[in-house]
Amino acid sequence: QVQLAESGGGSVQAGGSLRLSCKVSGNILTRHCMGWFRQAPGKEREAVAAIYFGLRATYYGAAVKDRFTLSQDDSENTLYLDIKNLNPEDSAMFYCAAKVCYYQEGIQFGDNWMDSKSYRYWGQGTQVTVFS
Repeated sequence: QVQLAESGGGSVQAGGSLRLSCKVSGNILTRHCMGWFRQAPGKEREAVAAIYFGLRATYYGAAVKDRFTLSQDDSENTLYLDIKNLNPEDSAMFYCAAKVCYYQEGIQFGDNWMDSKSYRYWGQGTQVTVFS
């Protein structure tokens, strides 16, 4: 079974930056799609970014575009989410998720990357708190 472990969250002053990490057990990046979600108290889980590794295709939510950036270290089986210019509205629990993405699934990933129910594997989350 695939296991995901997030890290890198913390308490940050508004305007600061964070790098969140998602460590993946096993070498699955080449055959999986992965996404980052966030959920604040009282709000629904929100998709913020995702990647299909087969094509290096990335997707970003409109609310975070230009501030959130995905990258990965294949040798470490780790997916990163770099966040800049943090604001208090970014405060949330951030989750890493993954699902199998063979070629056909990868091609269609752009149509469902925001659907949290489509992901099979989830990490425990890392808390991001932004204060002013």
